[in-house]
Order: sequence, then C-alpha cells, then structure tokens
Amino acid sequence: MLPEVFEAMKQFFTESWGNPSSSYRFGSELKGAIEVARGQVAELIGARASEIVFTGNATESNNAAIHAALRANPKRRHIVTSQVEHSSVLNYCMAMEKEGYRVTYLPVDREGLLKIADLENAITDETAIVSLMWANNETGVLFQVTEIARLCKARGVLYHCDAVQAAGKLAVDVSQVPADYLSITGHKFGAPKGVGALYIHRKAPFSPLLCGGHQERGRRGGTENVAQIVGLGVAAQMAKKRLSGFDSKVRAFRDELEIAILCSVPETELNGHKTHRTANTTNLTFRGVESEALLLLLDQAGICASSGSACLADSEEPSHVVKAMKPDTTASRQMVRFSLSAANTRKEIESVVATLKQSVAALRG
Repeated sequence: MLPEVFEAMKQFFTESWGNPSSSYRFGSELKGAIEVARGQVAELIGARASEIVFTGNATESNNAAIHAALRANPKRRHIVTSQVEHSSVLNYCMAMEKEGYRVTYLPVDREGLLKIADLENAITDETAIVSLMWANNETGVLFQVTEIARLCKARGVLYHCDAVQAAGKLAVDVSQVPADYLSITGHKFGAPKGVGALYIHRKAPFSPLLCGGHQERGRRGGTENVAQIVGLGVAAQMAKKRLSGFDSKVRAFRDELEIAILCSVPETELNGHKTHRTANTTNLTFRGVESEALLLLLDQAGICASSGSACLADSEEPSHVVKAMKPDTTASRQMVRFSLSAANTRKEIESVVATLKQSVAALRG
C-alpha cells in the first residue's frame, strides 16, 4: 500500500469512524468522502461517478456483473468466456453450468491470444453475456478488448471486462472500450486489499448480488467501508497521474530481467506474447524443473514469485492459463511468474537472476 494512501485512510479509523448510512451528522458527513473517492475511481477509467459501485474485491465485482446479466435475460442461458480467465470468473461460470446454463470456454493460441473469429462464432441468440478479461493475471497478455466490446455491442450481447490487471498499469477508458461492466480492485495499484469497484454503464441492467440496505443506491448492500474506499480513491488518483511513466520504467526493468534469464538460464522459454502484454509481468518455463521446488528456493532467498494466480496458491493443479496455451507440453507445471513494479531496482533484478541460475542448476542436478 502506498504511504500516501495509508495517510489518507488513518482519519477514518480513528476520528471519522461513524456509519455513513446513518442520519446523524457524525456519520452522514462521511458520504462526502465516499463520493470524492467515487469520482477519483471514475476518472481513472473514464467513467461517470454515478457508474461506479464499490465492492469488497475483484471476485465480488466479477460475480456481480455476470449475475446481473443473467438476471436481466433469464431466457438467455448461454455464457461466453475464455479458458484463461481468472478463477473468480471460471468458477462462477462452472457453478452456472450446474444450474443448467451452457458455457463456451474460448481457446487461446500458444501466445495466449484470443481469436475474434472464435468469439464471433460462439455468440448466439441465446448468449446472455460475454465475460473476457483485459489483461491476463498470469501472463499479462492483452485481449483485443476494443474489438470484443464493439462486436458484443453489434450483436446485442452484454459484455463484462475483468480489467483488474490493466487498471493503473495502462490507459483504461470505457468511452473507448464500450463495456457494459468492468471490474477493478485496489491492491493492484497501491490501495489496500479488500476493496474493489464495478463500473456499470448507465444503460446496463443491474440487480444486486448482495441485497441489503440502500447503500450504493441499492446496488450493493452492506455498511460502507469508508477507510478502504477512501484509500481506493487516493490510489486511483495517484495511478492516473503516474500512468504515463509507469509503462516505460517498469517495462524496461521487466525486459532486462526477462532477457537476462532467457540468456543465462538454459532451457527456458517465455509464456505469452512477447510484446502484447502488460509492462510488469513475465511468465517463464524452466524445463525439467518443478514450479513448486523452484519457488521454495526463491522464497528462501527472499524472492516473491508465483506459479500462477495467488488465488490458487493452495491448489496442486498446474497453471490453467499456461495449460490452455500449451496443452501438449509440461510447461504448466514448470513455470514461474514474476511481477514487477516501479519500486523495483536493478540490484534486485541482478539478485533474482543470480539466484535463479544457482537454483535451477541445483534442481536439475
């Protein structure tokens, strides 16, 4: 969490801790802080403030969007998504299959890219919603969201975009990508964990996933988490300001790390398109080395990396993303994802490369 975000939040834990939904002034005055944050989040993605609903996390945002679309079109029993979506989308779709919905899971190629022709062929008169991400959480690969949104609009189908990995890292503008719903979460750009937002286009149908009080104009029940919401707003404002410099700085470090590993560690390969991805992510296969064994050695050296999504860290299953990209190989069990930020240093990159060379050599014997 960014220190400026923490400073902005402290007041709402210690002094301004009232219930913003209450009628007494001590609580109701907090509504203004929430609305400021709403405007800050809206500005980050080019939306209207009234189109932003605060949630507890990206999983809730993703679930709420798909839920709303299905409720709006009860006679449409078909969902289109991809094989490489986040687990919060995939598992929700699988749950809907048990309730009688038909789900099409679109494939990707070896570089993680989606074919628009496959999407076009998948949409039918029965399709209630298309849920396809902006940037992949394991590889950083970018989907063609503008084309996806325009195709859905032309076919009269609602489009939900999971933009969690994109917001704060690259320009996200819902006026250019006409999605009906778009999900973001705070901890991807310096806000605390446990707060997210869902963009709902002003003309998109919506019924709440969480039914309760009148909070969020009846779109999300539950007492507002003012401190977290304020933190999300400040982080969004800061992310907007530093957006122009984020890509160039982080991409340079990411490329330096990636090239050094590929050149100095034998039998390694990149998972994902070489250029069409977010600036901060690299996903690499180390042939003959089990992911978990390598991650253990990296962790002992103080290096935080992943074998897939953090949400599936307790699962023994291989990466479903890399498996979808390269089903005929063992790459999904032998890959590690590194995520960088503007705070990383060249010294850290050199340390990671040195540790990897030693660790991979030891594991290969």
